[in-house]
Amino acid sequence: MAIRTAARRVTALRRAWSGLGRSLATAAELAWRARPLAAIGILAVTIASGALPIALTWLTKVLVDDLGARLGGAELPAYRLEAIGAALIVTSALAPLAPPLLRFLGDELQRGIGLLAQDRLFGRINELIGLAAFERPGFHDRLRLAQQGGELAPGQLVTLGTGAVQSTITIAGYLVSVLVVSPLLAALALAALAPGLAGELRLARQRVALAMSLSPNDRRRFFYSRLQVEPEAAKELRLFGLGPHFRSRMLGEHRTINRAERALDRRALAIQVGSRGLAAAVAAVALVIVMRRAFTGELSAGDVVVLLAALATLQTMSSALVSSMADIHHALLMLREYRAFMDTARDLPDGARSAPPLRHAVELRDVWFRYDDDLPWVLRGVSLRIHKGEAVALVGRNGAGKSTLVKLLGRFYDPTRGQILWDGVDLRELDAASLRDRIGAVFQDFMSYDLSAAENVGLGDLAGIGDRARIEAAGCLAQVDEAIERLPRGWDTMLSRVYFDDGDQETGGGMLSGGQWQRLALARMFMRATRDLLILDEPSSGLDIDAEHAVHQRFRQQVLEATSILISHRFNTVRMADRIVVLEQGRIVEQGPHPELVAAGGEYARMFALQASGYAGVEG
Repeated sequence: MAIRTAARRVTALRRAWSGLGRSLATAAELAWRARPLAAIGILAVTIASGALPIALTWLTKVLVDDLGARLGGAELPAYRLEAIGAALIVTSALAPLAPPLLRFLGDELQRGIGLLAQDRLFGRINELIGLAAFERPGFHDRLRLAQQGGELAPGQLVTLGTGAVQSTITIAGYLVSVLVVSPLLAALALAALAPGLAGELRLARQRVALAMSLSPNDRRRFFYSRLQVEPEAAKELRLFGLGPHFRSRMLGEHRTINRAERALDRRALAIQVGSRGLAAAVAAVALVIVMRRAFTGELSAGDVVVLLAALATLQTMSSALVSSMADIHHALLMLREYRAFMDTARDLPDGARSAPPLRHAVELRDVWFRYDDDLPWVLRGVSLRIHKGEAVALVGRNGAGKSTLVKLLGRFYDPTRGQILWDGVDLRELDAASLRDRIGAVFQDFMSYDLSAAENVGLGDLAGIGDRARIEAAGCLAQVDEAIERLPRGWDTMLSRVYFDDGDQETGGGMLSGGQWQRLALARMFMRATRDLLILDEPSSGLDIDAEHAVHQRFRQQVLEATSILISHRFNTVRMADRIVVLEQGRIVEQGPHPELVAAGGEYARMFALQASGYAGVEG
């Protein structure tokens, strides 16, 4: 049993060091790709700055010994003392130049690495095809650590690594110097270094594990703090008096984090005090040995200079090296999170075929779907063929599966069972980007971007984001153009109370009503009015009746050739569709044009009559 346990520990240790080695290789590759000349410069200056103190010490030893020899009557050539003096002057002059040069090169390299690491990280995020990953808390915890690892760890490795290499060169040089004079003292110095290094490395692993375990608390703390300053939440927080409640929750998460960090800090304090106390004791013993050997004549004056300088430097730099190595270990572990995130497989496999223009139909064949294996079915055997140029409306109660069906058509998820076909080709065989380029949509939970009004519309088709005529035409179709033109800077007005351009510092940008934001989202969709498939998921829920009717009339006039899918709870809107599909508990229970469904007296007729009676009651 003990042998198996030891074997497992050895295997785990080997894997851990192997992972750190890969992280170190990642850091080196990032440095080389980001700023190769700065990396080479840092390496050269670091080696030189590490060797300079040793050179100064040995030059001082030679000078002291030569002066002692001359005072003792020995004959030494004059040029020897002059050469040693000149070497001391040059070395002393070069030593102060290294720190600012290293700082400049390190900052430049850190900027380059940070930019490259973030570019790769968010490039990787944007490669994710589906939505499932973004809906998992674990994904956001890992992403948070990966962001920290990618943004901070490489730069930390540059700074810490530079100092560690410099300290290592200096320590190694002094150890060799001590070894030449006294092997016993060299052994004592190494013995003092080892316990502190082992303890600090263990602490580094514990810090990364703590960061992972506290990531949910940190994310909730950030959520509660952000909630108290977001403009969208300000009304409810003040009306319902929720500010103190969320402040209390934020502080509770903060206290939980503080307690865990405090416990680790206490362990760190015990390890660091113990290791430094041991080092001080060893230094005291070494100093006694040096003084006794000097008094007995075993050491020359130059030897004493070397040993005293070496012992003082070793005590100082060994502590710094141990701390740096622990921080480097921590940075490597954080960089491992970055590398692990980058290596994560895609959530959905991408197809290889480019999506062609739709010529015949989009078809669902016996589609079943649920969001997770332990969750209920959202769609249950849905089969539906939507012909090119046909306008189909999806109706049903909340939770019937309407929006989920739309997500499957955009391939944000794949069916659990069954197929979705684009002119007979399974969507899974098509390149997702090319498929989505043939789709235009406005979603129920549309985005309100803290950008200018023109950008908010132009984002619907990046190819036309600079085409002001197209943007204004789309705004006109959505009937939001007049509202935008009344803003302080028209289409160039920032639609935000949080971010602003220089020209909006006094007004803080502009804001729209909920209905106007929805029209802006419709305008964004109109930038894609020529796409093959247009999806409107509750596109007019925030509009009044007149505006809704006008928008849908314009939509039908503009997209006569497009295939469209409309989701709405307003039957005065869906009745204009060529075919209405009624969903109930994830199944299609009825479909047909409005007059036929009303005449059939089924679920659609019941819902239509119920809504119509509500309007009649209002009118009465």
